[in-house]
Amino acid sequence: MAIPERFLEELAARNDIVEVVSNYVSLTKRSGNNLFGLCPFHSEKTPSFSVNREKQIYHCFGCGKGGGVVNFIMEEENLSFPDAVHFLADRVGMTVPEDDTDREVAGRRQRILELNREAARFYYGNLSREVGKPALDYIARRGISPEMVRRFGLGAAADEWSLLTDEMRSRGYTAEELLTAGLSKRGKKGGLYDTFRNRLMFPVIDVRGSVLAFSGRLLSGEDGPKYLNSPDTPVFSKSRCLFGLNLAKKTKRGTLILVEGNVDVVSLHQAGFDCAVASLGTSLTPEQARLMTRYTDNVVICYDGDGAGQKAAQRAIPLLDRAGLKVKVVTVTGAKDPDEFIKTKGPDAFQLLLDRGENHIEYRLEAVKAKYDLESSDGRVGFLKDAAQLLAAIPNSVEREVYAGRAAQLCGVSTEAMKSEVERERKRYSSQAKKKADRDSLRPTVSIKADGRSTKYENLASAAAEEGVIALLMADPQLMESCDLKEEEFSSAFLGRVYGEIRRRFLAGEPISVVVLSQSLEREEMDRLVAICDRPQDLGTAAQCLADYIKKIREEAIKARMRSDLRSLGESMLETKGFKGNGEN
Repeated sequence: MAIPERFLEELAARNDIVEVVSNYVSLTKRSGNNLFGLCPFHSEKTPSFSVNREKQIYHCFGCGKGGGVVNFIMEEENLSFPDAVHFLADRVGMTVPEDDTDREVAGRRQRILELNREAARFYYGNLSREVGKPALDYIARRGISPEMVRRFGLGAAADEWSLLTDEMRSRGYTAEELLTAGLSKRGKKGGLYDTFRNRLMFPVIDVRGSVLAFSGRLLSGEDGPKYLNSPDTPVFSKSRCLFGLNLAKKTKRGTLILVEGNVDVVSLHQAGFDCAVASLGTSLTPEQARLMTRYTDNVVICYDGDGAGQKAAQRAIPLLDRAGLKVKVVTVTGAKDPDEFIKTKGPDAFQLLLDRGENHIEYRLEAVKAKYDLESSDGRVGFLKDAAQLLAAIPNSVEREVYAGRAAQLCGVSTEAMKSEVERERKRYSSQAKKKADRDSLRPTVSIKADGRSTKYENLASAAAEEGVIALLMADPQLMESCDLKEEEFSSAFLGRVYGEIRRRFLAGEPISVVVLSQSLEREEMDRLVAICDRPQDLGTAAQCLADYIKKIREEAIKARMRSDLRSLGESMLETKGFKGNGEN
């Protein structure tokens, strides 16, 4: 879809990027024209995500992502370009000019959401039919109340091959729509059958109330995995959703409780802990951790008490920590999971568990301790090294000192010895980070191949100058009047293509900005363009800088031709010498 560029310009002007991003990221640190915060697209503790109001761009110096306000909404809300435009237009009361393609794409998404909603109602209705009796029996065994059934919209997938498929087809939904939504699968003979059969169904609902997908718990037998989730679809990405968040977002507790299973979520809500969420049977992802930051600063991990649950907690802690969340860990003792604990010991006992939850650093120190025999010298040395690596990553010096003392007590060494080891690890990390930064500063940004993979520029000197030209023209398009470069003079095909697009737009009197270029660039290409645009520019000397860049590009082109000619001459001489030798023989 091609959205009119003038509309995109107005859309970006009315959706100030700082205001939009501030709904997702806390922007506090200021450096020049840039505001900084923790990146919403990767886990970090030190803010490297910058937003520039003047240029209306964002750029993360850590993960490299960048773009304009539309790109930000695409990434954060997992939307296509047209859907992100509609999202922002709705935000400021604008109407998007639509063409047939736009209406078709939006219509397909809406049809999937409507299909999911009708499927959820159908599954819920099955609970009052004979086919829903196994699910009702399971609900009764797990002690789930009718109120929770209604609140979560639980339902039943019958132990039949195509009950849902046939019903949805009778309502006018096509085979392609059922397959796209992940509700049906195609058999070997070409027919359709239900994806979910003989399962208690949990609709996955987003914070806006739309049914995105389903999670089904097997009721009996061994026909498939215990839990089955919808595949990723045009409206659903499992790594970006949390089961129960649509309800937990309303909690007044000021925290979220992260559990493993859907039934745990329902059970906790029923017991009055209306802040429980789960990650749909997968390990927690960075996207899910960042999603939590929109609704709380505090997370309590309450996974199952078995070894797998504890390992999952160890994996989740650094993701939540790097997202900027305060993390506590609750170990469920005397029960296999939170649901069983509450049923056997009651809500008050569970609240006591929450109150006594360990700070995640203490929890991880205890986990390190469990790996070693601290009665032996080798065990104490091993603990000392692992604990130092853990504590060295703590940014706050006071916290480092406190936990260094705690670690020293655990292994029976002096606090000074522990602190010394921690500082040695921090210096090692700092040295490695500095070396990487120095290496990065000596090379231009990478170029982009057509398939999206990154590679180094073939001619670094020319590429650096080419990037300078792009940066200047994006900052002040009027400089194009004194720029006589041709697209084919660029050594980088990507930079040449961007330059050609800027030149074409300038000559045609069309707008030139990140937001309009984002329609014609791939995601990785936009990241690179913004990294170039985000460099400080002294427009007072722009004309001279542009002339210098052009001169450098042409000098490098001459050198490249000379190198090519010399190689060709050398190859020709070798071939000639080889030919004579053969003749003499």
